Amino acid sequence: MGSIYKRGNIYWIKYYRSGKPFRESSESKKESDAKRLLRKREGEISGGKLPGIYFEKVGFEELAEDHLIDFQINHKKTIKRTKNSIKHLRKVFEPVRVVDITTDRIRKYIKIRIEEGAANATINRELSALKRMLRLGAEHEPPKVRRIPKIPMLDENNVRKGYFEHGQFLALRDALPYYLKGFVTFAYKNGWRDTEISTLRWSQVDLNQGIVRLEPGETKNDDSRTVYLDDELKEVFNQKWENLKKSGKVVPYVFLNATGSDRIRDFRKTWNKACRDTGLGYGYRVNKKYVNQWREKLSAGPILHDFRRTAVRNMVRAGIPERVAMMISGHKTRSVFERYNIGNDQDLKQAAQRQAAYLDSQKGTISGTITDLNQKRG
Repeated sequence: MGSIYKRGNIYWIKYYRSGKPFRESSESKKESDAKRLLRKREGEISGGKLPGIYFEKVGFEELAEDHLIDFQINHKKTIKRTKNSIKHLRKVFEPVRVVDITTDRIRKYIKIRIEEGAANATINRELSALKRMLRLGAEHEPPKVRRIPKIPMLDENNVRKGYFEHGQFLALRDALPYYLKGFVTFAYKNGWRDTEISTLRWSQVDLNQGIVRLEPGETKNDDSRTVYLDDELKEVFNQKWENLKKSGKVVPYVFLNATGSDRIRDFRKTWNKACRDTGLGYGYRVNKKYVNQWREKLSAGPILHDFRRTAVRNMVRAGIPERVAMMISGHKTRSVFERYNIGNDQDLKQAAQRQAAYLDSQKGTISGTITDLNQKRG
């Protein structure tokens, strides 16, 4: 049986669950409010539920900490992005109890982030982090979250469609410094992600066989991958190996920075300069003010990730089976692969020409042209 008592002018309640006593303030000077709260708690307990006081004590920061621990335990690769999402979420939700994280409050957060200039895709990643935090709290034993509110997501239209024609790639490569030429050549031909290339080690390379391997856990989707180097890339890798031996440095990475002391890390400014020098665009948005200076002169992009789309497109058009192209580029699902296998106006023009040629070859299978048929109807 529960009881009601006063502390000063405020009524408190006392109740039991599994023989353990709980005390809770009604935060009211009215005894009737305390009675209603006591009946509510006793009803929750008799129904086998945790009393609401459990959930009312849980704050946003506790769930955020649990979320980061889950990432560390499971060795997830997007922990940096998750930390950044939590940093923005804290601005609105950090002093808030979890029971007060409602759909209305989430909508206010979305409005704030839009006013700050965040892209819809960025906001959605942050909302996904919040949803994951709440779900982990609900799965905790005992639960830390009783109910997950509806979290509205924003429409995204951020799928890039950029790619390189071969002449554009050659012009850009010529404009880049020596240490980046082999790096972009490998990206252009195989469509690997920039971090997969920049972290490539000599222990993953078989120069005699001309093979490069990524083991499970070294890729974004955790699948292994093997590619064979063509003659141009064999020359690139052999030259880098010879340069490394001559330098006498002990560096495990294949593609090194300008000083040869470490792997390639942030190449965006150098990339952007080469893009501008060749008239391809302003490249990465490293500095918004600087980008705005070039916006009227040059179009957006390109970025290195466009090589990923380009490699897929080139392999398919070269007649390489799509399954093999997916093995080289590292696309795990066909839906994502199809999104990267984009076409352009030239593809559409060639399709129209091929269709016209096919129809021309079929003229002998029917009698006459459309004009002849119309005359016959007349």
